[in-house]
Amino acid sequence: MEYYTIAVTSFAQNCSLLHCRESGRGAFVDPGGEPQRLLSLAMEHEVGIDAVLLTHGHLDHVGAARDLADRLGVPIIGPQQEDAFWFEALDQQAQMFGFPPLTPFQPDRWLTDGETIQIGQQSLEVIHTPGHTPGHVVFYHRPQQIAFVGDVLFRGSIGRSDFPRGDQATLLRSIHERLLPLGDEVRFVAGHGPESTFGRERRSNPFL
Repeated sequence: MEYYTIAVTSFAQNCSLLHCRESGRGAFVDPGGEPQRLLSLAMEHEVGIDAVLLTHGHLDHVGAARDLADRLGVPIIGPQQEDAFWFEALDQQAQMFGFPPLTPFQPDRWLTDGETIQIGQQSLEVIHTPGHTPGHVVFYHRPQQIAFVGDVLFRGSIGRSDFPRGDQATLLRSIHERLLPLGDEVRFVAGHGPESTFGRERRSNPFL
């Protein structure tokens, strides 16, 4: 599986385009905005999009999801249902953060811990990682040991927990009990900033 990550919107949020080389199929992970730019990326790499995957319900991660899903005729999948209230408040989030108006929507499919998502011939494991938001999930591709972690963990930092229904103790448990045991060699794409590995963060992240 290949992936291409670009930062979108003023929040420099990382959206990843996943690409199953064998089938030519793919998915967007956390398209926070700039849908035309994302569509151009898929066209450039000749990726047929089958789904839009969301780690959580914050605006900077879902802002282009409905637009892309409607244009492409694909489902919006994820996160876990405890994040439903964030989707219901998308218009308020847009106003608060100075984004263009956005009509609230709900994903076509909620996810639960332990599910798998098929993208072409590639399987992604769903790991429920609450703390930043209650319904946050991580997408893990075990064969290549790469995780798309949204806003749970960053290089040198961790996600905020001061939003409604966030909780730092829960967030740290998610990292220590759900992510780090996957192995030091696992690389991850965070919602913002550069990639890292779980081993690097375990050894040097001051929050861990």
